[in-house]
Amino acid sequence: MTVLIHVFVALHIIGIAALLGGFLTQLKAMGRGTARFVPAMLHGAITMLVTGVVLVGLNQADGHHVNNIKIGIKLALLIVILGLVYVKRDEETVDKGMFGLVGALTTANIFIAVLWT
Repeated sequence: MTVLIHVFVALHIIGIAALLGGFLTQLKAMGRGTARFVPAMLHGAITMLVTGVVLVGLNQADGHHVNNIKIGIKLALLIVILGLVYVKRDEETVDKGMFGLVGALTTANIFIAVLWT
């Protein structure tokens, strides 16, 4: 079971890398006001959602303690991110504030995952 959990942690990290990487590639365009949500951001957010749910289930099934408050906050942030990216995915440009919000929420999600023990 431990190996399976580690595989899903790796997939979860790949998802966050796609989401944050997509954001970072658009920073220069954000400065010009031409940033858009790239497909990698949507795919990364979906990957994070699916692997995160699987990780919670696997950890609970293996008898590990799961901090439900932490997971709930991370899930809420991810749902907001996923909603914004999904709704605006086909637009040529996205408002700087909305684009920045997705980056800030993604960064907050990372810090919650790493620092909240």
